[in-house]
Amino acid sequence: MPNHLTQSQSLYLKKHAFNPINWWYWGDEALNQAKAENKPIFLSIGYSSCHWCTVMEGEAFSDPEIALYLNEYFLPIKVDREERPDVDSIYMQALQMMTGQGGWPLNIFLTPEDLIPFYGGTYFPVNPRFGRPGFLQVLESIRRFYDQEKEKLRDIKQEIFTILQQSAFLPSSESDIEADELLSMGIKTNTEVITPSSQDFARPSFPMIPYANLALQNAQAVSYQRGRDLALGGIYDHVGGGFHRYTVDSTWTVPHFEKMLYDNGQILEYLANLWSSGQQQQPAFKRAIAGTVQWLKREMTAPLGYFYAAQDADNFASVTDIEPEEGEFYVWKYSQLVAELTKDELAAMEATFLITPDGNFEEKIVLQCRQEGEFSPEVETALDKLFSLRYGQSRSEILTFPPAPDNEAAKSRPWLGRIPPVTDTKMIVAWNSLMISGLARAYAIFKEGEYWDLATGAARFILENQLVNGRLYRLNYDGVVSGLAQSEDYAFLIKALLDVQTAQPGQRIWLEKALEIQEQFDELFWSIETKGYFNTANDDTQNLIIRERAYIDNATPAANGVALANLVRLARLTDDMEYLERAKEGLQAFGAIMSRSPQACPSLFVALDGYKNGICVKSSLECLEMLAQQYFPRTVYRTPEGLPEGAIGLVCQGLSCLEPAFSEEQLLGQMRGLKS
Repeated sequence: MPNHLTQSQSLYLKKHAFNPINWWYWGDEALNQAKAENKPIFLSIGYSSCHWCTVMEGEAFSDPEIALYLNEYFLPIKVDREERPDVDSIYMQALQMMTGQGGWPLNIFLTPEDLIPFYGGTYFPVNPRFGRPGFLQVLESIRRFYDQEKEKLRDIKQEIFTILQQSAFLPSSESDIEADELLSMGIKTNTEVITPSSQDFARPSFPMIPYANLALQNAQAVSYQRGRDLALGGIYDHVGGGFHRYTVDSTWTVPHFEKMLYDNGQILEYLANLWSSGQQQQPAFKRAIAGTVQWLKREMTAPLGYFYAAQDADNFASVTDIEPEEGEFYVWKYSQLVAELTKDELAAMEATFLITPDGNFEEKIVLQCRQEGEFSPEVETALDKLFSLRYGQSRSEILTFPPAPDNEAAKSRPWLGRIPPVTDTKMIVAWNSLMISGLARAYAIFKEGEYWDLATGAARFILENQLVNGRLYRLNYDGVVSGLAQSEDYAFLIKALLDVQTAQPGQRIWLEKALEIQEQFDELFWSIETKGYFNTANDDTQNLIIRERAYIDNATPAANGVALANLVRLARLTDDMEYLERAKEGLQAFGAIMSRSPQACPSLFVALDGYKNGICVKSSLECLEMLAQQYFPRTVYRTPEGLPEGAIGLVCQGLSCLEPAFSEEQLLGQMRGLKS
């Protein structure tokens, strides 16, 4: 029996459309229904490529007995966190407050009259296991508590709501953002976050690019090690390209196999910056960039030019399987390598990758590179053979690899190779913008035309399709626009447009579009009283118990960190000091957080670094393109205006300029002499 989700465009919600649970959408209809029936709300939040979300959908959410009880005594609501990051952020904060940890699926219970949470958890099994109670037991206990313990319920709600309210109002700033000590402390603290520590092999390893960016921007050696771990480790798909979400161990060996667009965009930009930074130009960095772009072009680019959101961690090993298996698309048996490769090729692979007959993942092999440098011809040939085994065709034969939009398509299509994981084909402005930034940076350095074409194709799609009646929209489902944009969509898109402008300084249209969108962003999201940008627009706050201003970096940078850095860049690109004043106000608003919890907000320190040390260079287009190939992270580029005769460039930092440069050598010397 279908439920309310049958008309959903979201892949995650569609997965639950035929559960026996009578799922509702988050919105007035469901919330009013819960009030009318005085039913506590069971709010379940996840996303399509989440492994444990998929497990719970197939177990507890498909169980008839659980569904019968849940439908009778609760109002169940499903939310795709990628559609509604604002709802997810509030209730994830509440869950972390209740349990000391978070994650997805996020399952939380709310009182119907005010939407305040009073109990929550993540994965609940059908029957007790993993030290967790069975889900039906949880539901029965919660409903009994809701009916019989009204005073305790009121106290719990009041405590949680008070803390949530306090979190939305930042402490008054006691720190001086102009002081060198604050920036130095932020750089040191956040660099330590990604510095390798004790060998806890059970500790997962995440890319953590917001931290790596701050370290790289300040010439920390640990940034090179982070790039090396990414490009050589099992987190990178050495056969098909693209980066997995994280590894389950601290040695960067065995990944959690989902591939997210937002990770790949950030890593692409990071590796390109690392290559151009003057540190060792590791061939693995360039190889990983090229392979990731080929994966993006082959598997993640829609015919309309935008990029898909994600690929699942799991896939079916055969069409007869009931449930998909994690990583089956990506791993190899030693016997397969012996059967398919020549002795020389296998020997070369064993010398290059960590390959043993026993494997490193459930008696299978995840390819992890053991050495730096270029691959031998034998290794290149072996990787091409593995590609053909996986995809059923050679690299030269596959221009595009059609996505499997759901499990049914994955099992029914006549794939020439392995059955691929499901691809979530929705377009998210924020995530596309992160990839546009990565592609633009890679183009600026390597001058590969397809990098530019992919970046500008996606940027044009957003500008031509996601701006409707003067408003930016967050989502697109196969050409259908959906959902008002949130602060991360605005902030990341403005950054992406500025990054495209930097890669081709002569194409001013990208700056003009960034300025237009910034004006809308300021009007709709800026907090006049408390400064900084709210997560949601001032006319899009219904059914939210608090209004947040995101400043904590997670897998993606916080909207306010990126937004304030954008303001600094815009000020130097336009000489409009109102942008710089707004950046200062925003940084001051978050000053106390930066001082007390610097490890929470590396992107705010990137913005502070740009505010204090930012540079503007005016020169010819030819010279600017040469400069853009190098790593000057605090620098913006402008075409020359009023330079003295014979001068080729002018370097300005803050509100003062150096003497005009009359040669490229002099110009480069000036830039390197500053903290550029």
